[in-house]
Amino acid sequence: MAATRYSRDVVARQPGWYTALVLYRVSGFPVFCVTFLGVFSPLQSPAFAQEARFNVDTTLVLIPANVTDPLNRFVLGLRQQDFHLFEDGTEQKITHFSGEDTPLSVGLVIDTSGSMGLKLETSRQAATQLLKTMNPQDEAFLVEFSDRAELQSGFTSRVEDIENKLKSMQPGGLTAMLDAAQTALNEMKKAKNSRKAIVIISDGGDNHSRYTAAEIEGLVREADVQIYAMGVFEPSIFIGMSREEISGPRLLAEIAEQTGGRVFAASDVNDLPSVATRIGIELRNQYVLAYSPANQNKDGKFRRVEVKLTAPSGLPALKVRWRTGYYAPNQ
Repeated sequence: MAATRYSRDVVARQPGWYTALVLYRVSGFPVFCVTFLGVFSPLQSPAFAQEARFNVDTTLVLIPANVTDPLNRFVLGLRQQDFHLFEDGTEQKITHFSGEDTPLSVGLVIDTSGSMGLKLETSRQAATQLLKTMNPQDEAFLVEFSDRAELQSGFTSRVEDIENKLKSMQPGGLTAMLDAAQTALNEMKKAKNSRKAIVIISDGGDNHSRYTAAEIEGLVREADVQIYAMGVFEPSIFIGMSREEISGPRLLAEIAEQTGGRVFAASDVNDLPSVATRIGIELRNQYVLAYSPANQNKDGKFRRVEVKLTAPSGLPALKVRWRTGYYAPNQ
């Protein structure tokens, strides 16, 4: 049957956000498209306080996925049977499914190298904006990097602890971004929540790390974590730019996209807080698909994952983004 579009209303989609919902009713099931409008003081709704519980072990794979419509609005209300999941071309049985806002473990990774200069204050604002999206069950940590990467605050649910650390940051030194990613991935092993994300704020490529891009990409594939990046990049290449500055956006994109995350480029540093808001919304409007792989070989090989969507009739064309794969455990 054709979808019926109802009038748009402003409602509380989840604790901490105003959202506009466009309701499609297809075969008796409501499907929502979500557009961000603004921020209000956090509320705690019992519906969002219940975390989806997964029996996590080495054979259960979690695949976060975002679904958007042609206007780039997040689509909520889809059902498990609307999704089809494949590993190396073989369809898998989805054993657990969640479309709710479940608790997050988030790592903030902030560039404080000399090139950040006046950009650092806006980076602080962006990080603070992202922290405002957190719910009481969430946790976060903070990594700062310039010449070297340092864990400034381990996992905590007290966002004010991280905000205090942000205030003391000062720019200076080179850029050890890959080392910072390794530090964050190592700290993420202590996460108590099944949904995990690392958010990197930087203005360029790496020029002072011990780790290589290939090593970090390998670690990222092994980790069950999404990586997002807020990049303050130059809008065009010009004479005098270093090789690292030129390659920085591509490097971040390659690392992020394979995890189901992505890079948001801001040519104007003042755009960073709104970019942080966008990432917060995206993390809050995800489906999580879980499956036990049909291939139980513990060979340590990379398994490529694909998610396909069979949307109910009457909905517009939908786009899906997901974590693209994982490494099987070693024996």
